[in-house]
Amino acid sequence: MQAVAKLKNLSVSPRKVRLVADLIRGAGATQGLAILKHTSKKCAIHLEKLLLSAVSNWERKNENVALEEAGLCIKAVWVDGAGMLKRLKPAPQGRAHRIRKRSSHITLIVDSTKGVTRLSSRAEKGPVESVKQTEENTDGAKS
Repeated sequence: MQAVAKLKNLSVSPRKVRLVADLIRGAGATQGLAILKHTSKKCAIHLEKLLLSAVSNWERKNENVALEEAGLCIKAVWVDGAGMLKRLKPAPQGRAHRIRKRSSHITLIVDSTKGVTRLSSRAEKGPVESVKQTEENTDGAKS
């Protein structure tokens, strides 16, 4: 079973956050935490807290499964743009240049790789025997 954690209105541009998010996408939860702990970007701290929140959410949903046995991995991470603060900066000859202070929304999904496997309805009934059926024509030849 998967768990989701979201971080909204982080005051770091989405382009900068995606650089760090690409490092942890598809990694295990413990490996992702180690990568984020040793990354020197500002958003790595925020992603680390978000990953810990997602793991905590997963533990809350799956109280009967041990965290060590579950083998959690980061299934998906995506970064979207949020609202922009628009500011003006003085420029030469009385002009003004616009500054866009971008922010981002981050969504992180954690899933268990060794979770509880559910049997399909066919597997519950037992193995299906394969039977070869041959049809005979009216003249007795097999097709």
